[in-house]
Amino acid sequence: MNTSSALADLGAGAVDDETRDCLDRDGFAPIPGVLSPGQLDVARARIDELAVAEGPSAGREVHQERGTARLSDLVNKGKVFDVFWTEPRVLAAVAHVLSGDLKLSSLNSRAALPGEGHQSLHADWGEPDPSGFQVCNSIWLLDDFTAENGATRVVPRSHRSGTTPATALADPGARHPDEIQLIAPAGTVVVFNSHLWHGGTRNHSDRPRRAVHSYFTRRKNPQQLDQRTYLRHATWERISPAQRWILDV
Repeated sequence: MNTSSALADLGAGAVDDETRDCLDRDGFAPIPGVLSPGQLDVARARIDELAVAEGPSAGREVHQERGTARLSDLVNKGKVFDVFWTEPRVLAAVAHVLSGDLKLSSLNSRAALPGEGHQSLHADWGEPDPSGFQVCNSIWLLDDFTAENGATRVVPRSHRSGTTPATALADPGARHPDEIQLIAPAGTVVVFNSHLWHGGTRNHSDRPRRAVHSYFTRRKNPQQLDQRTYLRHATWERISPAQRWILDV
């Protein structure tokens, strides 16, 4: 097994021209209608169930954040989450950003709570690596992303800036003159080069704004969550050889 054969087994072919051009030019690309209404209902219900069950421990495997409800290690928390890291169109887009060299780094969820959720602009990697882009993320919208409810902001084309917000900006928490919000309906997936400057915005609505993040890196890099350490036997038994390759287990 290698990455090319794993992607082929999972149905991930060449990225379509529009998505490729958006990723190259802007650093992000929306893919509409990836999740059906039924898939959204099941995923939301499982996310809400896990948040209650895990309580104060939720998200500890990777990260906890004030003002948000986070969950981590979703690979091991139900077959319902398999689509979030194996969907062919998303894998094709990620493979394009990472030049076909990829593995899952982590699968987490984040819900910006009412009145909360603002983040400073940041990139998910440090200064540029001469070997190319190292990380690529995808945001799976479980709720509509609106201007009111804390939709993620991005600075188009900043993935090619050669620096990070922490280095380049006096105040990464402030509004950037070139930023836009990712406004889109639930079921959309936004794939973005994780060297792109991005951050959550404040949720001014009265309901949490939920999303799942499937985060990928090149195979030489450490994972955000060590999948081999956390992999459960039941998960190993459930998934295919191609999926095991994507997890690097």
